[in-house]
Amino acid sequence: MIIHLLRHGRTAPNIEGLFCGSTDVPLSSEGIAELEELISQDIYPKAQIYFTSGLLRAKQTANIIYGDIPMLALDDLDEYNFGIYEMKSFDEIKEDDDLKLWVNDETGVIKCPGGESQQEFVQRVLRGYESVLTLTNEESIKSAMLVFHGGPIVRIMQHLFPEEGIFFNWQPDNGHGYSIDISSDSPVILQKF
Repeated sequence: MIIHLLRHGRTAPNIEGLFCGSTDVPLSSEGIAELEELISQDIYPKAQIYFTSGLLRAKQTANIIYGDIPMLALDDLDEYNFGIYEMKSFDEIKEDDDLKLWVNDETGVIKCPGGESQQEFVQRVLRGYESVLTLTNEESIKSAMLVFHGGPIVRIMQHLFPEEGIFFNWQPDNGHGYSIDISSDSPVILQKF
């Protein structure tokens, strides 16, 4: 079984350095142009089945790259919910006491105010990933493409490779991702694209 994890194209909040998780924003014109350039380089693998998160930027990315093909949207693959910090820059919120508690929480149980905790996020994302595995197994599908977000990709990569790398080492650039062979107990990264 080969699973491909693709991060959506760039959005205006990506460019502006804003916390944007659950806010449903479209791709930016720059993000669309970057995807079109990457398509011309023929970097994107094909799959037997395609999944996206429930958010517009992931769906747009999948449609730009793969065209009008059937795709299953899974809300469990959505980006982290930053609550009251959505669409704000770090400079705007850096003095907030709740932010300091959330950022310094090593247990992952403190919720981002109005949002979710890291533990809730990881459980949700892994539930979505397990849904993909269950469906592909039931249908004897050998390759799946997930078009979604940087945070969930990181969490899946940490799940697959728990001994390797820190959080930001796993986050691909917008429009890029990983192909992973998960056929055995020891997953193998086949390529970064």
